[in-house]
Parts: sequence; structure tokens; C-alpha cells
Amino acid sequence: MAVAKKGHELIVSVSPHIKSEESVSKIMWTVNLALLPAFIMGVYFFGPMAAYTVLLCIISCVAFEAITQKLLNKKITINDGSAFLTGLLLGMNLPPSLPFYMPIVGSFMAIVITKQLFGGLGYNIFNPALIGRAVLFLSWTRAMTTWHEPTAGFIGLDAVTTATPLGILKHEGLGKLIEEFGTRIDLYIALFTGRVGGSIGETSAIAILIGGIFLMHRGYISWHIPVSFIGTTAVLAWIFGGLPGGHGGLFTGDPIVHILSGGLLLGAFFMATDYVTSPEVKTGQLIFGAGCGVLTMVIRLAGGPPEGVMFAILLMNCFSPLIDRSLKTQVFGSIKQ
Repeated sequence: MAVAKKGHELIVSVSPHIKSEESVSKIMWTVNLALLPAFIMGVYFFGPMAAYTVLLCIISCVAFEAITQKLLNKKITINDGSAFLTGLLLGMNLPPSLPFYMPIVGSFMAIVITKQLFGGLGYNIFNPALIGRAVLFLSWTRAMTTWHEPTAGFIGLDAVTTATPLGILKHEGLGKLIEEFGTRIDLYIALFTGRVGGSIGETSAIAILIGGIFLMHRGYISWHIPVSFIGTTAVLAWIFGGLPGGHGGLFTGDPIVHILSGGLLLGAFFMATDYVTSPEVKTGQLIFGAGCGVLTMVIRLAGGPPEGVMFAILLMNCFSPLIDRSLKTQVFGSIKQ
């Protein structure tokens, strides 16, 4: 408590007493910057249509935020970078080429329904970008699961459709997946660099890791959720990953493939760590991340779709307040009821 003497009176200032140069705007724009390597790699491999899809999401999200805040007589806060970040994340979670109206619909669901109608930044229960993607996935499943073969170098307008590594792994097994790329090492290199089919911003593991490590270095995210999320996924993939379709048995799965494939790294570093929809307590973050890992592998191995990161994070968002409430520390000096 800060106390200052003024004559015979005591002036007691209210909290918070710890000052910081960080702000919502600075944090949001820093996260946008951290996503830049993955965005660049996505455009490099999938061509101009990838850039068009992401930019359409960004413009739509910013516009919907401004319009909704104007209609609700709220202060317009598009300069804080949060709507830009939602659009960037939504676009990077979409296939490279979609009809123009789909990114707009996804942006509307993300900003207007999930964010603003819940009260704005800091009040949304679910990750807005993931809700936008989930609505598109459930509404236009075929378009959302049509992937393009990476071409490397701004070609991509007439890209050939292909299957994602997780799709091949789920339906044809690890042996077929390795055969598609030549050797296991070739498969790892393709997954690490991003020369595989998938959503725009999720294919290049190295680009995502650069951004994620940068955010941890700046102290904007901690290691608890990414490590517990990725670690749980890896362990379960190693134990059970060889079972689907009769390919192998216990302890025959390849955790590296599951870590580098799909949206795991993008989800673990950039969406599961969302301040608003994840627990504040460090122990709770470990539980949250582990829960995301378990649900991801349950969906990947036993569910219908080959990918499970999106639904895993959204389901754990439901439990985030309960986790925090259960692990909340007792206020110093209070009497336990």
C-alpha cells in the first residue's frame, strides 16, 4: 500500500502499485509481429491466394469491430491490434484458397458474436479466431478440408489439391506417410520447413517456433501451456499413435510427426496461451495445456477429423474459469471459511 504524508492527513493510493511500460496495444502488436514469420512462409508456399485470404480476414475483423463498437456506442479501439490479431490468426487457420464470403463470415462470428456481444476484449469466453474457424468448418466442411499442395514461390493460383500429413497418417498409416515423402528424415524436413499441405500459417514448424520463442523471451507467454500441451500430445502419440487402422501397436506412434503436423504448434504458442481464455494460475496452465493435449489426441486417434487442436482448445476454454477458481490462492490475512 502506498502511503504519503500531506500535512496531518494520510493519502492512501489504490492498486495497482506496480507500474509497467507494457500495454494491451503493445502486447497485441508484438504478438502480430511474432506471427509474421509463419505468415511469410505460408504465402511463400501457397502463393498470392494465401495472402489474399489472410488480408481479407484482417480487414473484415477490423471493420466489424469498428462497426459494432460504433453501433453499441462504445469507444472504437481498433488501434489496439486485437482485432487485427484475430483476423491474422483466423486467416492463418484457413486453407489457402476459399470463396471470398467464407473469411468474411468467419470474421463476423469471431468479432461480433464471440468478442463484442460478450462485452469486448477481456470478456470473451472462447478464443474468437477459433470460433470463427469452427463455424466455417461445420458450415462448409468440404471447402475447409480441401488442401493445396505447396509450390514454393508465389505460384499457387492453380495449386493441386492434396492430403495433409495427418489425413494420410489417420487413414493410411505412418508407413504410407513416409512413403509419400521418401524417407522418415525427408518427412521431418518437410514438416519442419512447411512444404506440406495444410492451413496457411500452420505448416512451417520452424517459423512458428521462432515466433513462439520470441514471445516467451519477451515474457508475454510462459512455458507452462505450450510445454504441457506439446508434451502431453507427444507422450500419447508415442503410446497410442500406432493403433488406428491396425498399423502397429502400443509404443509405435511417432510423436515428432504429431508435434510438427497440423495446428499443434500454432495452437500451443498462439491460441491456447490467450490471456482471456486460459487460466491465470501457473498450475492451472499446466492442467489446461495437458487437457488440450489429451483432447487433441483423442480426436486425432478416435474421432472423425484427423485434426483435433481447434476443438481441444475450445473445449478447454470452457473449463478455464473453473480451473482458476479451484486453484485460486487464499488472500493473505483472510479467514478460511
